[in-house]
Amino acid sequence: MLSEEKDRQQKKLFSQKQSPLAKSPGFSPKPSPLWRSSVSSPKPSPLKNSPALGVLKPNKQEKPEKPLTCCASCLGMRSPPSPVQTHHQTISSYQIKLHEQVGRGSTAIIYRGSWKGLEVAVKCMNPDFFYFTEGGVGFFLQEIETLSRQHHPFVLRLVGASLNPPQYGWVVTEFLTMTLKEWLHGKGNKRTKRSIPLPPLKERIAKALEVSQGMQYLHEQKPMLLHRDLKPSNIFMDHALHIRVADFGHARFLSDGEKALTGETGTYIYMAPEVIRHEPYNEKCDVFSYGVILNELITGEHPYIETTYGPTEIALGVSDAKLRPALPPDDGQHGELIDLICQSWDEDMSIRPSFAIITSTLKSIQERLIT
Repeated sequence: MLSEEKDRQQKKLFSQKQSPLAKSPGFSPKPSPLWRSSVSSPKPSPLKNSPALGVLKPNKQEKPEKPLTCCASCLGMRSPPSPVQTHHQTISSYQIKLHEQVGRGSTAIIYRGSWKGLEVAVKCMNPDFFYFTEGGVGFFLQEIETLSRQHHPFVLRLVGASLNPPQYGWVVTEFLTMTLKEWLHGKGNKRTKRSIPLPPLKERIAKALEVSQGMQYLHEQKPMLLHRDLKPSNIFMDHALHIRVADFGHARFLSDGEKALTGETGTYIYMAPEVIRHEPYNEKCDVFSYGVILNELITGEHPYIETTYGPTEIALGVSDAKLRPALPPDDGQHGELIDLICQSWDEDMSIRPSFAIITSTLKSIQERLIT
């Protein structure tokens, strides 16, 4: 009896010490991070065991990673995807040599690397992304699956991937050193006045055409692929200054049975109004982004540099007041380009042309400039 009374008192005391949140209706303890339940003792990322420069030296107790595969239909699931063979080549982290850091984002660090004598870019995901981002493993696998399907001269080429989520995940692609943003505006992240000479109009139209051809390829796939974050900093250039559409972290396949997507994704300055408003949208959201890029190429100016607005104010203006960047002067040389820009960023999605039409129009303009 004394023992039972003591147990009751201890339980009462424990309940009194619990936080108000724990007692609130509908409260449930925070679930374990994604996939952690299947990992009894997480292995450290190879990046933590070796310097950023030099040959990777994974933990000696660590066994070579087994390929983790997934099909497009199960990507983004919260539970571990079914092991279905993918199209990408699995690369052992032992084979990759990392050199200097060339980029950094909120979820990954990008290094120049070497693999079997080939210069590559290695995107190393932050392990916290897998542990603390809901669906993080799915998002990572989706980017790999998306890249593995692309085979076009103006789309970034996937070399392979080194996968062992949730411990680490690396995407290995061809190495490209310059973005369209840097080619047009020079180095630096701020929206400032031009710091380098403006490339000739013929060259700017040539770049616009290659971007359109790359996007036409993506939109004409079965199923259709929406990029959803098209902007100059996500468009790279090779040594011959040819375009590569890149960064498919927000990309999504749109099957024939789906008419539209919902949810805000992308970058405000290049984002379509229907996406900002969280309304249903389709592939024409990419056309809107392209219209902003095309205008940027023709004017040579950052979008909305004529205003003092920040990204949020720009988004509100685009969504509610039909705000658009300043157009180039209509001096008789830019008339057809201005029409194409205005159609591409029209408020009405149905008026925006397909990338097939944009490609055809730019080819005609290019031919007239050459002759």
